[in-house]
Amino acid sequence: MKIKQVLFAPGTSAFFFDDQRAIKKGAVHDGFIYVGKPVTPGFTRIREAGQSISILLVLEDGSVAMGDCAAVQYSGAGGRDPLFIASQYLPILEKEVRPFLQGREVSSFRKLVEELKPFEEGKRRLHTAILYGLTQALLDACALARRKLMCEVLAEEYGLPLPAERIPIFAQTGDERYTNVDKMILKKVDVLPHGLINNIPDKLGYQGEKLREYIRWIVRRIETLCPAEGYRPTLHFDVYGTLGIAFNGNLDLIAGYMASLEKEAIGLPLYIEGPVDMEEKGRQIENLFRLKEKLSNLGSSVKIVADEWCNTYEDIREFTDAKCCHMVQIKTPDLGGIENIVESVLYCKAHGMEAYQGGTCNETDVSARVCVHIALAARPHRMLAKPGMGFDEGFTIVRNEMERALAIVRSRKEDLK
Repeated sequence: MKIKQVLFAPGTSAFFFDDQRAIKKGAVHDGFIYVGKPVTPGFTRIREAGQSISILLVLEDGSVAMGDCAAVQYSGAGGRDPLFIASQYLPILEKEVRPFLQGREVSSFRKLVEELKPFEEGKRRLHTAILYGLTQALLDACALARRKLMCEVLAEEYGLPLPAERIPIFAQTGDERYTNVDKMILKKVDVLPHGLINNIPDKLGYQGEKLREYIRWIVRRIETLCPAEGYRPTLHFDVYGTLGIAFNGNLDLIAGYMASLEKEAIGLPLYIEGPVDMEEKGRQIENLFRLKEKLSNLGSSVKIVADEWCNTYEDIREFTDAKCCHMVQIKTPDLGGIENIVESVLYCKAHGMEAYQGGTCNETDVSARVCVHIALAARPHRMLAKPGMGFDEGFTIVRNEMERALAIVRSRKEDLK
């Protein structure tokens, strides 16, 4: 099956681009926006409307494959590619991507992504958002041509078993940090709440007291809303390096604080993402490793999740090989081609690292559904409910796509018996 026509459709993503550095420096909320001057290059304001571009591949039989180019909320920070502005990148798609795709055979996904290598480095390197959407569309095209699900195509081509069980789903609250926790508990989400702990005065507290009280409140709400149902979710908080700021980079104080949170969690598994941000990959790995050692010496079971400066397949290998954390976030749009997501998950699992297939609220329904199929094939320890910050919408998209795919796979297995 060949690609007959290539179309591009600019659109919106499910959230916004935020200047993370400006927010960390104390930018003040004014309604939905932030007041102040942007710090990160490319931003004209601290909060910019999110954008996307759909890549549509019309195949010879008239079926249409699609993938969405999208970038993370905190673009331009932590070593990531700059803002993805549709009007700037549509000409590149027209000039570089359309000629590459037109008339191309779509029988093998891995063969297609191998042919994309010139676009991943050097002068022809494309923005990670473009590679992300392009490879989604190619996977969908291969699935349509072979009359299979995307997860089945990946399982076949990577020699993986067909999916049989759900992947635990991690939901994020956004700024509705209390209402959305109640929703998560009622829907019995596997991992919660993320919490968006991205500033010290309002969310962490200068001594971490606000996060401590938030954990206590979550545990109380679980007991109140599900008193006898055996619901025991994992707690996972993203603190965006604010512990490092609040405790002046003192790793002993940070470790002591993190360990002290265990008693608030009352036996629920506890993960802290991004406790420090050292603004450079080597120092990030070194400091996370030292922090992990200090937690171990304290006998703590709190786990560290790496995020900032861990953007590419090569980065993920470095963090994993250094054993500097317990879990790595594989932030899907940052990796560019989705083959890098598959290979990152598989590398983590083969080397004793927990794999969190994450992403961003700033994606689309299309990219979220493709990510479900990647997760079903590669089997990370958890995946993010996305897109958006409203919880219900992203959770519905991810959970329902997962259940549909599993129902089809199970049915096909039964037919073979």
